[in-house]
Amino acid sequence: MKWGRRAGPRGYHHGNLKEALVRAALELIAEKGPAGFTFADAARWAGVSPAAPYRHFRDRDALLADVARRGFQEFASALAKAWDEGKPEVMAAFDRLGKTYLAFAKREPAYYSAMFEAGVPLDTDRELREASENAFAVLRAAAEKLVSLIPSPGRPPALMVALHIWSMTHGIASLFGRGDAARRALPMPPEELLEAAVLIYLRGLGLNATAARQR
Repeated sequence: MKWGRRAGPRGYHHGNLKEALVRAALELIAEKGPAGFTFADAARWAGVSPAAPYRHFRDRDALLADVARRGFQEFASALAKAWDEGKPEVMAAFDRLGKTYLAFAKREPAYYSAMFEAGVPLDTDRELREASENAFAVLRAAAEKLVSLIPSPGRPPALMVALHIWSMTHGIASLFGRGDAARRALPMPPEELLEAAVLIYLRGLGLNATAARQR
């Protein structure tokens, strides 16, 4: 779900304070970034007293952790659907996976910022850590199938490949593919840049992507 900006805070009427605060946080992140607002700002945006958020969240970091957890859960679901266990063939599924990563950063910039830029330590929140690990597990599973296409004498560790491709994809998403004002101009679609980068990387590992598609 994409949260759009509002002209200003609304009163809290619908009885679900926790959801109102999450919505407030997402809209404030979209407007000011994850470091640009306080717990009191979130309360004011939701139309409640400064003390009200403490009914559900220990502090601002706990609110951001909940937002990031929700983002990672949606992210993991989108990645898993795109990967679809490598069907109908690995390279096509891997291409879908990368495009879905970029699409999420563009469609959900506030969630993306909360997930990767809020500075919330994953180890302080078990559910957040698990949601993050579930998202990465999709990429690692894809890397496992990808490296299986490489001749065994020079086959690299799947974890290393997953980390390399994650770094490339995340970098392109953060610089050129996001849906907010932090996106840099690029004279080509981010999807094409990622596709070229992955093909060059795989070629360096000894995998001919075109031949792999025909297997």
